Formats: sequence, C-alpha cells, structure tokens
Amino acid sequence: MNVGPKALGKVSVQDLGKVAVLLGGTSAERDISLMSGGGVLAALQSLGVDAQGFDPAQRDLAELKKLGIDRCFIALHGRHGEDGTVQGALELLGIPYTGSGVMASAVAMDKVMTKRIWLAEGLPTPRHVWLEATQEKGGHASEKVQAVPAQIGLPLIVKPPREGSSIGVTKVQSADQIADAVALAARYDTDVLCEEFIAGEEVTCPVLGEGANVQALPVIRICAPEGAYDYQNKYFTDVVQYLCPSGLPEAEEREIQRLAVASYRALGCRGWGRADLMIRASDRQPYLLEMNTSPGMTTHSLVPMSARAVGIDYAQLCLLIASQARLDAQPAVALAPPSPAA
Repeated sequence: MNVGPKALGKVSVQDLGKVAVLLGGTSAERDISLMSGGGVLAALQSLGVDAQGFDPAQRDLAELKKLGIDRCFIALHGRHGEDGTVQGALELLGIPYTGSGVMASAVAMDKVMTKRIWLAEGLPTPRHVWLEATQEKGGHASEKVQAVPAQIGLPLIVKPPREGSSIGVTKVQSADQIADAVALAARYDTDVLCEEFIAGEEVTCPVLGEGANVQALPVIRICAPEGAYDYQNKYFTDVVQYLCPSGLPEAEEREIQRLAVASYRALGCRGWGRADLMIRASDRQPYLLEMNTSPGMTTHSLVPMSARAVGIDYAQLCLLIASQARLDAQPAVALAPPSPAA
C-alpha cells in the first residue's frame, strides 16, 4: 500500500474526540519530549482537533478520565513513556493511545531484549556483550568490563540499553577508555550494553501501520560531522545533513525498508516506529541498531522528514498517528492517512 495524498482517508477530526498529548514525563529525554509534544499539540489544534497537553510528571494519569479524554497521543520518550508503563496505565484506564502496545513497547525499549528477538528471527544486528550489574559489588565486575574489547573488537560502542537520544553513549577507541564509558552508561541504567562498532553510513527508516498494513516510508541517510550524531547534534545544531531521498542505490533502499518492516513486525510493533541502522562500508551490509516506538516529532526529527517525501505534511502525520490510537484488546484498523477536513 502506498502512503501519500492520494491515499488520504475521510477521517473527521470530530471522530477523534478529546485528545491528550502526553509530553514531558520523568525520563532523561524530558526536554526532547516537551519539544515533540509541543509540536504535535500545535499541529492537532491547527486542524481543529480538541487537543490539550498533559504532563504525567506534573499530573496524575487518573485525571485523564476526569477530563473525559477519548484518546492519547504519546509524545513521551524514554522511561515511563516509551517502555510500556504508560501504555499499561492507559490500558487499565481504557483510553486508546498511539503507538505500540505494552509488550512491544517494553521489549523495544530494552536494546538487549530487542537484539535477542532479532537474532532469533535471523535479522542482522551488531555483535554485543551485555554487562549485568552485580549486586555484591554494586557495579560491574572489572574483569568482565576489561574483557569486552577482546570479545567484540575495537572501536566499540557502550550505551545504556534502556535510554535513547544517544544519552550516555560512548565510542570506545582504546581498551583504557572502557571503564569510564561503562561508568557513564551506568549512570542511566543498571545494565550496560557494549556493541560492535559498524563503520559506515547511518540510516533510519520510519514505519507506519500494523499487520498486513505495515509499510516503510523513505529511508533517510544521516551525515554527521566525523560521525558525531550525538545528543547535541541531534537536537540543537544544524551541522548534521539529512538526505531524503537517501541517494542510496535502489536495491539498498529496498533492503533497508524490508529490514525495517521485518524488525518492526518481529517486535510486535504497531501504529508507527522508526528503525535505526548502519550500513557497513566494507560490504554494504545493513545492521539493525534499535527500534524507536515513540520517535521524536521535533523540528529536527526524522519521521516527519520522511513523511514529507511522500506528500504527508507534519499536521497530516500527527492526525494520521492520532487516528490509529487503540488499546491492545481492540482490533487493528487499515492504515489510511486522514484528511484534515471535517
């Protein structure tokens, strides 16, 4: 199925009812969530949707019922927003929400669990070592930390497995750097993920829909200065180039889209998501890094950029995602981007 203006459905904004845009939250990505949620809220309101912002860090979720909210647009990132916890609370409240359900959200938030599923499904992902916190030492066993470079080689990437936006991530160039890298990642998570570094091009591919209606949007190629696609460059500078169309050979673009859809389905995702990958320069083999189940919606964000390439503007994208809100117990509906007309 193709996504674009010709496929726009006839979903009325009134059909959405009262919409709460969940933003902010308590994770390390709070500031990014406030930007994402602010953009979504303004876009929905511009189309006449009865939408309001709601920050779970400042208000009890039970208030959503008192406010008569009909559905929630989850613009939260990271823990207590993208990890299945808010999704579970909304299931109990009986309020439909955007994005993946409880299980898929929880699994995709954990990069180690994600890798286990992808590997079981035969999907390519970089080699890794999981460093589990040791209770008796209150940290990570030094002998295991020092053994990581020999296991997966140098350089390597060290990251907290349950954070996003490149928070707590270090590229380790030499063995004497790994202890500090692990210590930094451990500030954000009890466990630490050490991952093989794939030298090559970074790409990302958004995915929309569910089941037979899942489809990949155009691939975006990310060109960061010296490969530094970090927190600062992601959100607060304009030094990163985002190429969409990607400029990749057509066969490579199709393969990345295939992997994005396969990885999304393997995790049981729905609604929308974004797969991040690396293409190894030596042989052009793509490797899956992670699946984002509540991707950014800021001015620098990539899902809106990819959607624009097929004729869906930011406001239409927000309306489309909001129209797909549901509970785990509800059946899937066919993907049909709505028109803003009432």
